[in-house]
Amino acid sequence: MLASGESALLVMPTGAGKSLCYQLPAIARGGSALVISPLISLMEDQVAKLCAQGFNAARIHSGRPKPESRDVCYDWESGKLDFLFIAPERLRVPGFVEWLARRKPGLIAVDEAHCISEWGHDFRPDYRLLGERLPALRPAPVIAMTATATPMVQRDICEQLGLQGAQRLIHGFRRDNLAVECVDLKPSARAAKVIEILGGPTALPAIVYVPSRKECDALAGKLADQLPCMAYHAGLDASARDRAQAAFQSGDVQVIVATIAFGMGIDKADVRTVIHTALPATVEGYYQEIGRAGRDGKPSRAILLYGWADRRLHEFFLDRDYPPQAELERVWRALGGRSGSIEEIAADLDLSEQDASKHLERLMALGGASIDTDGRAARGAADWRPGYAARVSHRREQMDAVYAFADGRDCRMDALVAHFGEQDTRPCGICDVCAPQECVIKRFRKPSPREHDLLCRIIGALQERDGRTPKQLHESALREGELDIRRFRELLGGLAAAGALHMQPDAFEKDGKLINFERAFLTREAKAEGIQAAHWVNLPDDEPAVPAEKPARKARQKSAKQAIMQAESLEEPDVEIVRALKEWRLTQAKSEGVQAFRVLSNKTLNAIARDKPATEDQLLRVPGIGPQKLEAYGAGILHALRGP
Repeated sequence: MLASGESALLVMPTGAGKSLCYQLPAIARGGSALVISPLISLMEDQVAKLCAQGFNAARIHSGRPKPESRDVCYDWESGKLDFLFIAPERLRVPGFVEWLARRKPGLIAVDEAHCISEWGHDFRPDYRLLGERLPALRPAPVIAMTATATPMVQRDICEQLGLQGAQRLIHGFRRDNLAVECVDLKPSARAAKVIEILGGPTALPAIVYVPSRKECDALAGKLADQLPCMAYHAGLDASARDRAQAAFQSGDVQVIVATIAFGMGIDKADVRTVIHTALPATVEGYYQEIGRAGRDGKPSRAILLYGWADRRLHEFFLDRDYPPQAELERVWRALGGRSGSIEEIAADLDLSEQDASKHLERLMALGGASIDTDGRAARGAADWRPGYAARVSHRREQMDAVYAFADGRDCRMDALVAHFGEQDTRPCGICDVCAPQECVIKRFRKPSPREHDLLCRIIGALQERDGRTPKQLHESALREGELDIRRFRELLGGLAAAGALHMQPDAFEKDGKLINFERAFLTREAKAEGIQAAHWVNLPDDEPAVPAEKPARKARQKSAKQAIMQAESLEEPDVEIVRALKEWRLTQAKSEGVQAFRVLSNKTLNAIARDKPATEDQLLRVPGIGPQKLEAYGAGILHALRGP
């Protein structure tokens, strides 16, 4: 198809052989193939492999010396190259595309094509230029390749690249040899857990993804005391990255610690373990990163260490990457009827050049601005605002989706392939939900008597009316205050893992927005067994989901002297802080149409006033404040504590 000159969109799992899908047609067509890729490490790897096979391949990116890149340009123009790899930012260089067009490529391959879409997980503004730059390089056929495009992103890729009539070649997302395990773990305990995991007999080679360069260097240093390990991130110079990649590829280094933001294009078939030490930004990004394990088809494992606090880091990135609309409005209005350089716009609006560039990139992606080959920006269409609001909302939905995946209780591989719209949903049999006994970190136990009682009540409630939401089950099967919703979900997870129930996604529309939720349904086997299905359940062996029964009254009575001493040792809550919190609580309760104690109890209110938390982390440690309360009321409580 490509060899005959037709274009295509190829969606294929990581490690399934996408490179061959453009290399073979390029060889068949002859001439020089142009490959656009954002992953420098992957470029280096593929150029080395092609050269080893006798092809003349070269690359141009920011990590290569300028004299070398200049020589590559001459080789392209003279027709000496079989393959030329370029980074997308080269499209911004004035005259670069015009120079490429002097010798038309025989085929154009766009790798990591999801980067062109703001609906995707790794949007790169430079990729957005492809739509207007590629026509100058055609009529060569274009193959757009990605491993992580949802149906919406697939449509956007085709639209942006002008491939509306091109064939879409979609291959399965399922990875039958990859066991996924998700573990809720506080950040301070994660480094030690990584060291423990990598000490296992079948854990190496491994890639460990961390959320920041600082953590990358720190964890790599700790691991290097135990086994051969190197760090890999964008803050290192090109030679250091090259050394790390070569050492990992050759087997001299068994572990690479890398930042998620930079990404690794390592083509290594025998990676046995991929670990994430924090919640990824999106499900798509997570799928792509774990896809670097087990490319040889042998059993491999992906382990995600996460927690509620990880969301705050992604919220920070969201605020950084998507500033308030008013800031973009200032830039759009400043452009007026004239064009200007980034430096001029920054000076006019008293912005940093970095912020001015970032705002322009957002406007460009929405048609609200354009930049010519000389780097001068001009005002674009006025209808960019709804699109911007939609993209911010979409990013928040992506954050919610990745947390729901990590905290979910359905088969991990099922959840991943369903996210990409695949209908082949069946339990994988090897993840932490399907095979809890095979977990590397998680340990399980039989339910306590009280937990068993609650499991029976949940089954009974579903026998009365199947398809209830977790919230409805929580309210109907339990007494008020008996168990918080998070611990309740652990019981649901135990029933799901045991094959007693399954969670089915559902949605409804409100105010023009789609609200996603889940319903719980008993399986056919559980319906036949009734409450006896509770005996099938195992629960995570961290702490009981339901506290043990209180000891007898006589045994728990304290002497009057002990009670007085304990009362005197407690700091009395600040009266003014309590008053401010109660005023906030009353306002909040009125806005929700509920009684004040439904927002926060007096006991929790007094605990907040005593502890005076200054951050969300500190607030989460106050008795009575769980993740849901924190999400709903955290900002309001902290604002009330700070005062007017």
